[in-house]
Amino acid sequence: MKAVLKLNLIVLFLITSSCIAQTTIYMIGDSTMANKKNPETNPEHGWGQVFPDYVAEGVTVDNRAVNGRSSRSFIGEGRWGSVLETLKAGDFVFIQFGHNDQKFKSPNRYTNPHVTYRHNLIKFVEETRAKGAKPILFSSIVRRNFNEHGTLIDTHGEYPLETRLVALELEVPFIDLQYFTEHLEESYGVEGSKKLHLHFEPGENPYYKEGKHDDTHLSKLGANEIAKLAVAELKKKTSSIVKYLK
Repeated sequence: MKAVLKLNLIVLFLITSSCIAQTTIYMIGDSTMANKKNPETNPEHGWGQVFPDYVAEGVTVDNRAVNGRSSRSFIGEGRWGSVLETLKAGDFVFIQFGHNDQKFKSPNRYTNPHVTYRHNLIKFVEETRAKGAKPILFSSIVRRNFNEHGTLIDTHGEYPLETRLVALELEVPFIDLQYFTEHLEESYGVEGSKKLHLHFEPGENPYYKEGKHDDTHLSKLGANEIAKLAVAELKKKTSSIVKYLK
């Protein structure tokens, strides 16, 4: 009996391991999520770039986020189509757009939040589900945009609201990174929050010899802080993904 029990446990372990190994987490979005070139020397990181450090062994993170992309251009360039080619049942798709959908001077990227942006999100959700995979919607992370009074001011307008509405309507797990990154920026303070982003004086960092003051993109610290926030909320909001996270 002990031998049979031991054999059953081994089989169960192998089945469980196989299921984990076959699961892929796809990430689609913009530069705040994307992998960056020259990671050994480049201080800029997307939170999706560090996310593999927070998943269980054997889980694949396929980060398809790309700098400068909106929901419109991600579809228009065929990037979403390439995800669908390999997306399979049991996978997850993290969806986070909004930063570049605002670019009204760029017709290949701009979307009206309540029209095209909304329908692009619905497209991502419905086509993910049609593959038997699980969509998860994320609101955009905030920019470090403190006014002269030290108040953090929103820059995303109606896009996060529309993401919330689509998530509610289609019953999609929603991770409100706008809310949590607002608190993150405020917790670091007006000056301290510079560490979450790319703030270098000339000669301070060899990658940015001329200096850099960027309140949108993330440092390695900022990327990891946001990845931790995402993991914590995923565990609360999406029970089916818990076993795939550390």
